Amino acid sequence: MINKVTTRERVRSYFRHPMALIEFLLTHIAAIIAAFVVIFLIAYILITGVPHISADLFAWKWTTKNQSMMPAIVNTLVMTFLSLIGAVPIGVCSAIYLAEYAKRGNKLVKLIRLTAETLQGIPSIVYGIFGYVFFNIALNWGFSLLAGAVTLAIMVLPLILRTTEEALLSVPDSYREGSFGLGAGKLRTVFRIILPTAMPGVLAGVILSIGRIVGESAALIFTAGTGTGNLSFVTSSGSFSLLAPLFQSTRTLSVHLYALMNEGLYTDEAHATAVVLLVLVVGLNALSSFAAKKLTANKG
Repeated sequence: MINKVTTRERVRSYFRHPMALIEFLLTHIAAIIAAFVVIFLIAYILITGVPHISADLFAWKWTTKNQSMMPAIVNTLVMTFLSLIGAVPIGVCSAIYLAEYAKRGNKLVKLIRLTAETLQGIPSIVYGIFGYVFFNIALNWGFSLLAGAVTLAIMVLPLILRTTEEALLSVPDSYREGSFGLGAGKLRTVFRIILPTAMPGVLAGVILSIGRIVGESAALIFTAGTGTGNLSFVTSSGSFSLLAPLFQSTRTLSVHLYALMNEGLYTDEAHATAVVLLVLVVGLNALSSFAAKKLTANKG
């Protein structure tokens, strides 16, 4: 009975305030359209891609016959790992300085925040052009895995910095005051109290960065190139080196998808690659939610 009365009163309030009714309808229509678009895209990718998935697409070596995506998957994981090694420590440490050590209201802090937010909005192809001019040409790295990884590290650095800073600022000041009251120093308070509490937010920023790295193609085309993806540990002189793959032109899964569609001869394989890429993105988002909830529950 209470629910019926509440619903009736809500309907009456909408008729008394026509703008509220319009806002209610617009928000619900927008939500339905957004959900429909997402479901349509996922269904289209699955319907056109799943029938073309075969064992040849997961062969360990790429050839013109199998168009295997396995080397691209491995390159994607290596590219993500190298990019995060460069971006996460710098981004997290910079955020700790801005949130915990710099004076609040400092003009330099405001400038850094404005710069980071501006860099987040720059198209990835601009980062690709910068990486091509600086790493590929000026440093003479050529089209290489290392050039692509460093470029992606620079691209996701502002995202990690801002999300980490916001996570640190969301920690109540009572935590800091309580730690100082017990005799803990600034450094101990940051790394034993503040950072673990803000870890779910920090991890969310890192996972978002992983998603952007995995789905990036424009910046990598200019820096890592569109090589076959097969990494060799043998240098051009014939000697063995573990660092040899870092200076080889390679392709990630998203670049592999672009190359297949651009050639126009392997559209079926491209659709299958899109399914694998979709699964990776969904898996990363699910991992992000699970890890954040797990850490939050452990802190609770």
